[in-house]
Amino acid sequence: MDWQGRFPGKVMGAAEAVRLIKPGRRILIGSGAAEPNLLVEALVRDGEHLADNDIVHLLTLGPAPYVQPGLERRFRHTAFFIGPNVREAVQAGRADFMPVFLSEIPGLISSRRVRIDVAVIMVSPPDRHGYVSLGVSVDVVRAAVESADLVIAAVNPNMPRTFGNSFVHVSALHALVPVDQPLHELAAEASDEVSGAIGRHVATLIPNGATLQTGIGRIPHAVLEALHGHTDLGVHTEMLSDSVIGLCESGVINGKRKTLLPGKLVTSFVMGTRRLYDWVNENPSVELHPSDFTNDPVQIAKNDAMISINSALAVDLTGQVASDTLSGRFFSGIGGQVDFVRGAARSRGGKPIIALPSTAKKGAVSRIKSVLEEGAGVVTSRGDVHYVVTEYGIAELWGKSVRERATALIDIAHPDFRSELLSEAKRRHFVFPDQIGRAVACPWAEERVTTLKDGRPLLIRPLRISDEEELQDLFYRLSRESIYRRFLAFKQEHPHAEMQKLVDLDYDSSMAVVACPTSEPGTIVGMGRYDVDASTRLAEIAFVVRDEWQNKGIGRALLERLAEIARSKGLLGFTATTLVNNQPMLRVFTGSGYRVQSELAAGSYALKLLFSDSQSEGRA
Repeated sequence: MDWQGRFPGKVMGAAEAVRLIKPGRRILIGSGAAEPNLLVEALVRDGEHLADNDIVHLLTLGPAPYVQPGLERRFRHTAFFIGPNVREAVQAGRADFMPVFLSEIPGLISSRRVRIDVAVIMVSPPDRHGYVSLGVSVDVVRAAVESADLVIAAVNPNMPRTFGNSFVHVSALHALVPVDQPLHELAAEASDEVSGAIGRHVATLIPNGATLQTGIGRIPHAVLEALHGHTDLGVHTEMLSDSVIGLCESGVINGKRKTLLPGKLVTSFVMGTRRLYDWVNENPSVELHPSDFTNDPVQIAKNDAMISINSALAVDLTGQVASDTLSGRFFSGIGGQVDFVRGAARSRGGKPIIALPSTAKKGAVSRIKSVLEEGAGVVTSRGDVHYVVTEYGIAELWGKSVRERATALIDIAHPDFRSELLSEAKRRHFVFPDQIGRAVACPWAEERVTTLKDGRPLLIRPLRISDEEELQDLFYRLSRESIYRRFLAFKQEHPHAEMQKLVDLDYDSSMAVVACPTSEPGTIVGMGRYDVDASTRLAEIAFVVRDEWQNKGIGRALLERLAEIARSKGLLGFTATTLVNNQPMLRVFTGSGYRVQSELAAGSYALKLLFSDSQSEGRA
């Protein structure tokens, strides 16, 4: 279609378009992969008449020549989000940073509190109706186009036509500059061992039918890789990357159970490779909307089971999240993290997740810190944080005291830093003076979901130091009869010292697993623990299950998992002492499939369960 012939009065070269801009005006440049390179270059090359012009934008993938030294008289940059191309200028003081929620930027622009005089953008060629598409960047650009006095558009046939709220009539554009350049690309980083472990942990928090917000990078890529066994997932995010394509093509992401715009992948900008740009081109399942819609916590919360996954630079032991500063200097920006954390928190069944590696600088620095360093900016407050995930596990912080938060976060810190973090937590009175710690990571971090006799799913996972209070609650909820069966005595108290001994594991001489309902993963309804006798290579085992959960298969599930772990450690079997009238526990042992030896003395059985490599030999 000869669009240049249809709109000859608007078509011009880059230099001519730049000369339309007056000094002292604020100029917004298109975001991400939609940065109009040719026009940006012309601003510097052909804009000698400009002076005191303020350039604003989100992260852009192309060059930023206007922040180079020597151009201060002509240009000053204000970053809504600091990207690599302007970071040095911001840190050196040649450019400014505006801390702002991404959801609020369109409103600031449309109200002219943040005035935009000129919008310099990239669009697709006009269609037969005269509409161009903003393509891969609607975010804050739409508001700028609607508010600016002058809109200069690079018209690029490589820009995909996207649906949603991305179309602008050519009458709203004052200058059309023909270009034919490939869009900037940003490939997803391949997951490594650390990000892979984080991805698997995060995947356990995501139910089938959930709606996801994620970004680009190793951790988001690893999370999406771990979701190929899920079903009926949806997407409502600020940014769409290549990693979603495979899940869409396999049917894992289909949006069927979304409660806001069902069946649609909703985003505000697209950033990835040419494959992604081709995939979103005229794809009716993808909708782009402005950031005041995609990032509005009220809209986000309309998605049931909304799962937000965001990264961080550091988290302190109280749960404060630093995401926009590094070593006391501005590094990135607030972006959409708080928008999605709050939106997911208010979603029915939603979960906001902060995911980060446990260390930085090749393991030299812990990202879990006793306190944030001087100059660190708190992007997400401790009151907003629900889940923090590292390669060592999941810390659930919502509704937890500082003491519980500190122990949970130390539990998922890198083992090299746990002792130091615990010492600092004690010094700051975050935890008990006698609080124990665990310097080694659990080698059996894998969680299992089993189905009980009544059909309910149950999570079996290793016991954590941070489980102390839930374990204490388990014991206090037991009947007198269950207490006597567990301890062979009537106990009225289960103090902190006793609980610390139970959660104190070294994984060689002791191990414990707990049972939690998947609907209440923080609630412990059963525990199994063994302690090894090094002289015999047998381990004494004991179980406890809340009364209302007894006779449903929990004891057997705990025994099977502990036996699997014990055998991997080369143990020969278990020993146990069980009262004669504890028939449910006796049935667990005798029905275990292992050889069982028993001796009766003083009203109780001394049992011995012997492992065997042969299943037939192991049958009682």
